[in-house]
Amino acid sequence: MLLTTALAVIALVLDQVTKRIVVSNMYEGQAIDVFPPLLRWYFIRNSGAAFSMGESVTWIFTIIQAAVLVYVAIFLVRKIGSLPWALALGGLMGGVAGNLTDRLFRPPSFGHGHVVDFIALPNFAIFNVADMFIVCSMIGICLLLFTGREIDGSRAAHGKKTKNRTEAEPEAPGNE
Repeated sequence: MLLTTALAVIALVLDQVTKRIVVSNMYEGQAIDVFPPLLRWYFIRNSGAAFSMGESVTWIFTIIQAAVLVYVAIFLVRKIGSLPWALALGGLMGGVAGNLTDRLFRPPSFGHGHVVDFIALPNFAIFNVADMFIVCSMIGICLLLFTGREIDGSRAAHGKKTKNRTEAEPEAPGNE
């Protein structure tokens, strides 16, 4: 639980510090080449979700982000029994908290704030540090689920859970 919380705090702080740097040193719409043509900073304020979808319903994203953060913090964190799950959920919580902070406290108003995005890759979306934590965490969660690793540290093998085993029990004859 400590590792999950620490990673969530690190993700939140990194996200908010980088956004503060961008807002303090760039004007909206400004682009700065970092590693042309692969990477540039391009400051925008996003009222929608990924790829600016749903710009007229910002308040819905605020509610969804708050719900995800509360669900993970209250119901999932206490069940963690493995390092990969601790990292995945910590990164998810920190990323969601970073964008939720923008939604709650940035203009135009409480709960309707626009998220600061600034990392631009060619022919792709413009995103921020919180988005990176969310995406990487969701990839990790998908991999954990696809490989049968349960949040409590057990592995699902042939429909059975095995607590912290490296090998699944052999099938009994006739149970195939």
